Amino acid sequence: MPHRLIATAAALLVSASAWAEPEFWKYEWPRTDFTTTSIENWSEIISGGPPKDGIPALNDPSFIAVPKETRIAPREPVITLELDGETPRAYPIRYLTWHEIVNDQVGGTPVAVTFCPLCNSAIVFDRRVDGDVRTFGVSGKLRHSDMVMFDRETESWWQQALGEGIVGVHTGDRLTTLPAWMEGWAEFKARNPDGLVMDEPRWPRQYGRNPYVQYDGSQRPFLFSGEMPPHDIPALERVVRVGERAWPMTRLAEAGEITEAGVTITWSEGQASALDSGLIAQGREVGNIRVRDAGGNDIPHDLMFAFAFHAFWPEGVWMLGK
Repeated sequence: MPHRLIATAAALLVSASAWAEPEFWKYEWPRTDFTTTSIENWSEIISGGPPKDGIPALNDPSFIAVPKETRIAPREPVITLELDGETPRAYPIRYLTWHEIVNDQVGGTPVAVTFCPLCNSAIVFDRRVDGDVRTFGVSGKLRHSDMVMFDRETESWWQQALGEGIVGVHTGDRLTTLPAWMEGWAEFKARNPDGLVMDEPRWPRQYGRNPYVQYDGSQRPFLFSGEMPPHDIPALERVVRVGERAWPMTRLAEAGEITEAGVTITWSEGQASALDSGLIAQGREVGNIRVRDAGGNDIPHDLMFAFAFHAFWPEGVWMLGK
């Protein structure tokens, strides 16, 4: 990690420890019920730098037909969502890097497409909670370096990696995770020539650039003070998480395909890291992943960094093949 990021992280962690209390947050969050929470140690929640909505989530994005998209390079990552009976959609990471949440409606399903750059966690949720649709924003807070989302209807806080309410009236509620995955644009385009891709948002952002240069080559995560992963696994190695199991990406890349624990995971070339080079299109190869059950159906999973898996699933199972 560049020295300036290390210095910034250290300063933010020190300052956050003094301000990690609801008493200091309630002025910004007057509607949030801080008396209802699953958080035992408030110091786990810190500021990521931007304030509430400082990273602007997107609502009702526009889409264009796949053949009309000319800005995205072949290996640039997109989040793919292919719901039954609906036109497949691609949500480019070049946009989600700067917005982190997209509130969309796909047919009859309201969805939240989310990406936390600091954890490399890309998850799509159904936005309905007990039948009520929620609209999500970026709180500006982090827990274990993972984005804390909030819903605008109740201003409850939600942990992105878990899809679970952690503060407010929705504490303990879980969002339904939908089958979705990250892959290179060329892969999506070849499989879905009649698909849709999210159009460029009308915000003054450097879309296509990576503000986290060389982040996934760092020794330690940004704004993280927890334990490092076991088994000598590098903190920022990508792992495929299915439930409470994690498969290291290096093992998958070497094997090409692994069938274990009721799932089949395949790896193929064709996706650039979004957290390496200054231009996402020039990021080093990390590969595409698909996760299917015994019937060949895509299943919910996450492609996150090892440190984040260990932080949120400390008793999780590491699928090392040994």
